[in-house]
Amino acid sequence: MKKQRKNNMDLSIVVPLYNEEESLGELIKWIRQVIDPLEYVYEVIFVDDGSSDASWKVIQDLKVENPEVKGLRFRRNYGKSAGLHCGFQVAHGDVVITMDADLQDSPEEIPELMRMIREDGFDLVSGWKRKRYDPIGKTLPSKLFNRTVRMVSGIKLHDFNCGLKAYRNQVIKNVEVYGEMHRYIPLIAKQAGFGRIGEKVVQHQERKYGVSKFGIERTIKGFLDLMSVTFISKFGKRPMHLFGSLGTLMFTVGFFSALYLGMKKLWYVYHSVSAQLVTDSPYFYIALTSMIIGTQLFLAGFLAELVSRNSTERNSYQIAEKLD
Repeated sequence: MKKQRKNNMDLSIVVPLYNEEESLGELIKWIRQVIDPLEYVYEVIFVDDGSSDASWKVIQDLKVENPEVKGLRFRRNYGKSAGLHCGFQVAHGDVVITMDADLQDSPEEIPELMRMIREDGFDLVSGWKRKRYDPIGKTLPSKLFNRTVRMVSGIKLHDFNCGLKAYRNQVIKNVEVYGEMHRYIPLIAKQAGFGRIGEKVVQHQERKYGVSKFGIERTIKGFLDLMSVTFISKFGKRPMHLFGSLGTLMFTVGFFSALYLGMKKLWYVYHSVSAQLVTDSPYFYIALTSMIIGTQLFLAGFLAELVSRNSTERNSYQIAEKLD
């Protein structure tokens, strides 16, 4: 039996799960069949996201016969991002691999993922399920979602939401996963300064037990989260750049539109030409509304800037190395 040493561990496998009692026993056997012959010092961290079935009891039983098994259990269901965040906090491996517990991610991919991190120098390697065994109701929205994220983020990955990913330990200790942001870990990692992001085609298995825990609402939430993470990354510490710019633009357009209407009215009066009142023109109210909205946006940016300047993390930066 290999002795696990926290400060000299090769691999941590983080497995978030929710109501997957049928698959856990098969999963740990599959992992051991792949990893044990490689003689890695490793740990398997199951994160039970408040399961209502016997998943936690199964994890406890697996721990008895498999010393590399570790477990965390939430009091209620918080979501996959919370599971990954807590799993990352306790992971000690030089390489950290995440995978789903439903047997759709193959542990056979682990050795190559580790090689890509250790030898090829990637900070993060994301799996790509090129051939998927999911209904078109999941695959079609997924393709649209991934294409949108590629355009917005500039990261050339085909499958951002693949649960099978490998990380350098330094990456997972320097990124924060919250809400539903697990889909955007490559983007969050890139923003934290970890730009060597690779991709590997992985085998996708058909679901053997249970049903998927995600529905169509995942796609809607995904796009909203994309807007959120993009905004925070670009303007989180400088909100005035966004709100101030938009506010100034709208106020300027409204002001010059109103000025044009006023100058036009004066020209008509000077030349004794009959003309309607400025206030009778719908364009006057459009211009006035534009100036009001522009002022509000500018004030919103100013207030957001005050909040940002008083944040305790306003000067929090990622330092890769230091020489004294």
